[in-house]
Amino acid sequence: MTMIRALSLLFVCTGCVHSGSTVSAHRDRFPVSVEVEGGALWQNRNDVRIPGEEGTRFSIADLIGEGEYPVGRVTADWDVDERHAVRVVLAPIEVDGTGVLEQPTDFAGSTFAPGVPTEGVYKFNSYRLGYRYTFLHTERWRLRVGGTLFVRDAKVELTQAGVSASDSNVGLVPLANFAAEYYPAKPVRIVAELDGLAAPQGRAFDFSLKGHFDLSDRCSLSLGYRTIEGGADNDDVFSFAWLNTIVAGITFRF
Repeated sequence: MTMIRALSLLFVCTGCVHSGSTVSAHRDRFPVSVEVEGGALWQNRNDVRIPGEEGTRFSIADLIGEGEYPVGRVTADWDVDERHAVRVVLAPIEVDGTGVLEQPTDFAGSTFAPGVPTEGVYKFNSYRLGYRYTFLHTERWRLRVGGTLFVRDAKVELTQAGVSASDSNVGLVPLANFAAEYYPAKPVRIVAELDGLAAPQGRAFDFSLKGHFDLSDRCSLSLGYRTIEGGADNDDVFSFAWLNTIVAGITFRF
């Protein structure tokens, strides 16, 4: 039902359609674009152990359920010229629910009993500033490479009768960015994008594959798939998640 409501809201906006739309002209005339994206998220994996060496490993997905959960994102792009572009992304994620733990669980300095209703909260908000360079642009393809400064605002929290504990973390991570656009036929575009990097301390990957339908030079709709995977493993925290989303969006160009 979440996706049906999101799609219904998107198609209300089809009044921006007009004749004469082209695939490439809008970039020269409207260099700024803003995409509002919404969809449904599922947790394929969400394992936590805090502290990283002494805590009890448990699954947020098993505790509160795999999904679906509503999710949203706002992306703003500015094509400075034919080669250079700047991007800002606001991507909040927060899921919560109530379940029971399967064993006594030591988490963030507190111990939680099994078989007792326990509320779990998982937050992973990301804020990104990126730069992208176009190294190939033809009638059919546009390929770009760049980098992203990724600020993560993460939190895991458990609460049951008489006991509550949480662990929060804010950090800055550099990521590499790759993007490919393919134009099979007007007014359709296929866009694949990746923000990602791996290191001994952990990894982070955000990949999407979406189809865009240009309603006009100023407006387009999109539908696709996004997957987010990664985490950290150190003395303070062990946390790895794999999140999958079906997303729909609307883009306005200025």
